[in-house]
Amino acid sequence: MKIHKVYSTTDVHVAGEAFRIIKDAPFIHYQSLEELYEQFPRVFAEEIPLLLNEPRGFAGLTGCLVVPPISREADVAVLFFNHEGTVRFHYGGIVAVITALLECGQLRPRPSNKYKIETVSGEIMVTAMMEKEEVDSVVLESEPCQVIETNLPLAHPNLNTSYSLIQADALYAVFHKRDLSTEIQVEELTPLRKWGKTVSEALGQNTYVKGAILLDDSRLEDGRIKTITFLRDQAILRSPGFGPTMACYTDLLSKNRWSIEHSLINESIFNSKLEVQVAKLTESGYQYRLKSRGFITGIQNFLLDPTDPLAAGFLLK
Repeated sequence: MKIHKVYSTTDVHVAGEAFRIIKDAPFIHYQSLEELYEQFPRVFAEEIPLLLNEPRGFAGLTGCLVVPPISREADVAVLFFNHEGTVRFHYGGIVAVITALLECGQLRPRPSNKYKIETVSGEIMVTAMMEKEEVDSVVLESEPCQVIETNLPLAHPNLNTSYSLIQADALYAVFHKRDLSTEIQVEELTPLRKWGKTVSEALGQNTYVKGAILLDDSRLEDGRIKTITFLRDQAILRSPGFGPTMACYTDLLSKNRWSIEHSLINESIFNSKLEVQVAKLTESGYQYRLKSRGFITGIQNFLLDPTDPLAAGFLLK
């Protein structure tokens, strides 16, 4: 075997969603994180498919490039990317990065438990509570979320329902499960996929919608909801999703189904959880306090053999 390049990574999952953290990518010159963000798709054109595509990765994997901060106020800077290119911000990625840095010793724990992470969308303050050298929980606040429109009819002959458009970290279409007899559980994955495909086709003209959320609020009295989110390519989000969780809370608030005084737990199809509570209400919408936890799943080296015919990898969805 010939070794052309070696990349060290730390893999972390946050409520089921996988992240690959890279700290030793090729050096390039940049004067701001925004400049690095703009150069990244071109300069790292080889690294993106190598580290995210199969057989080394998979379709739901998100990359996190950790670099020294530009800002003197920040502890670390991070750039997010997926198979399509760079991503300006990722809540789950923040949780993954702070977990890996603290548990692997790259960032020293502070008595205050507060850390500042620099992104192209600004500096994010996080609170990471540690117990016995493990990150027990990570708390961060969201940008404002707001209702765009409610009770929109879905134009599809095979599905008579309505939805709300909610702007969270992206634009989401929120559907309530009361219009569907299928339960949100792994055993019902086939009919759920059929529902997701139908909804995706019906939403085809609205190219701004990132995903369709199916919301089960039958346990709302216990402060729990259950959701499944289908992205526009019909892939299923591998966690309850920070954006979808905020979108559902906002939808419930708009319909007076829930109170801003109480937290809410969102469960995924495989019962992973995210906790959310309203932090404050601004003119731009609701800002949330999000609580989750990351788990390191692997620390590994990836090699590029110049004779490997699958150096660029492939994706099966």
